[in-house]
Amino acid sequence: MNHLVYPGSKRGLLIRLASVLLVILLALGLWGCGVAQSADRPSRLVIPTPSGPSTFNYPLNESAYSVFGYIYSPVIEEHPVTGELQPGLAESWEIAPNGQRIIITLRSGLKWSDGEPMTVDDVIFTYNEIYFNDQIPSSFKDILRVGRDRTLPTVKKLDDRRVEFSVPEPFAPFLRYAGGLPILPAHVLADSVRNFDSQGNLLFLSTWGTNTDPQEIVGNGMYRIRSYNPNQRVILERNPYYWREDSQGNPQPYIEQIVWQIIESSDTQLLNFRSGSLDTLDVQPEAFPLLKPEETRGQYTIYSPGPDTGTVFMSFNLNQGKNADGRPFVEPYKSRWFNNLAFRQAVYYSINREVMKNNIFLGLGELQHSPFPVQSPFYLSPEQGLRTYSYNPENARELLREAGFSYDDNGNLIDDEGNQVRLTLLVAAGRKVREQMATQIAQDLSRIGIRVDPLFLSFNTYVNRLSKTRNWEAFLGGFTGGVLEPHGGYNIWSVNGRLHTFNQGQQPGEPEIEGWVVSDWEQKIDDLYVQASQELDNDKRRELYGEAQKIIAENLPFLYMVNPLVFDAIRDRIEGINYTPIGRGFWNLYELKIRE
Repeated sequence: MNHLVYPGSKRGLLIRLASVLLVILLALGLWGCGVAQSADRPSRLVIPTPSGPSTFNYPLNESAYSVFGYIYSPVIEEHPVTGELQPGLAESWEIAPNGQRIIITLRSGLKWSDGEPMTVDDVIFTYNEIYFNDQIPSSFKDILRVGRDRTLPTVKKLDDRRVEFSVPEPFAPFLRYAGGLPILPAHVLADSVRNFDSQGNLLFLSTWGTNTDPQEIVGNGMYRIRSYNPNQRVILERNPYYWREDSQGNPQPYIEQIVWQIIESSDTQLLNFRSGSLDTLDVQPEAFPLLKPEETRGQYTIYSPGPDTGTVFMSFNLNQGKNADGRPFVEPYKSRWFNNLAFRQAVYYSINREVMKNNIFLGLGELQHSPFPVQSPFYLSPEQGLRTYSYNPENARELLREAGFSYDDNGNLIDDEGNQVRLTLLVAAGRKVREQMATQIAQDLSRIGIRVDPLFLSFNTYVNRLSKTRNWEAFLGGFTGGVLEPHGGYNIWSVNGRLHTFNQGQQPGEPEIEGWVVSDWEQKIDDLYVQASQELDNDKRRELYGEAQKIIAENLPFLYMVNPLVFDAIRDRIEGINYTPIGRGFWNLYELKIRE
């Protein structure tokens, strides 16, 4: 059994002293491998990531870890304090009185990172030939479709700087989506979306993978990729053609390079940060008591925007379909467990999330009950009628018995056919908190007779199992979240959505899935999201999303865990930090400077 060592104990002090020595030795070795300080090197910001990129092709990306935020800029941006929309690559926009037509005017003189002009033709190409292309498997089509007919917007060129978006009916997130997705370069990618390889596959599907020369990747953001060493780092250099400049006419950003350091283990990230070789750190709960007292001496500041806006959950594979070889994604007898609502509810009642919050997250968080962040104006609280599941193993056992399960002489849970209830839980390796959560879940469920075998996988392998092969039983995972527009999660709740992970249907380019079944409650959630996107009255939208949250809480496609407080540690040598809850620490990266 694992035990938590608190910082105040003598044993904890000895461990920390040993850790300091290990920090120095390990960090010197790691730093000597590639990103050491030198007097004549360019200004450089070193940021850790637990996983390398899975692709450099933005529409095909399914990973939470990517460099796209550096190499692309949105046409329309969110204000980091208010969340209001403001110009990015766009100079301005006009909205028709009925809200169904938007004309966006691009800035004059925009260029791609290879120096070629960026025009409205690139916008038209990106939407009509990539985002709207049924042969390209991308989750963006899910959120761009309008109404029950799932109609895509119409995108039309007016001239070299003006583009018109139109929809057949009101669509609440219309402007946010029309201006928020990255624009891709037609002069580089057009051939790949119009031609096929010898097997009949669209060339675009194999374009800009991680084996591509990084300097061939063209963007329109602050940086462009200079080099990529798999499992080590991505180095980005300032884009000389980026449009933004300061009031004196000096080009921005000021920081010349971003080093995206790939460090899978959160413990190793902590070691590197404390040694000084990282400029920022996503502070995990167990590290907060260690780092907070060292702020002044370590020359960094820990900021917090409050609770995380994403979700962390356990989920069962509810997919009853078969793969292309005719084999079920899930063993049929296990599929019957997972699709039994009483089973899912019993599992939820058996996970002691209060202990999880207090021991693993050190009390720095709250129990999570909804896919909506508590900061969202559309969040439905338990006080407003959202169902919750407090720890109650006796209630869990009763639910299981009523559902036909029983116990053998050794206390193992047995189904009505005599099968022992045992399952594998997929977990992305390297994040200590997630690993501890998986261990606790296995321990908690053993108390009601369920055997859980955690399987720790590298992040990209983990994602492939979930979304490509669908060969999994349960997983511990999470989604990033948005505060202002719930429809951004429609690719999770659409029954055809690419992130409808718990029961993912056929995606573009895939063979039909035999035996795939959509439950009534899944379809109802989908319908409510569509209705809410059509409704422009926020009070009515709040009611619709509230009903969706109730259905989710009742049927438990995801068993939400703990909503932790977020902490970002940032070096004091980085000048210009203006931390905000929405934008976090680097929203104004273009105007930050590094004091050497």
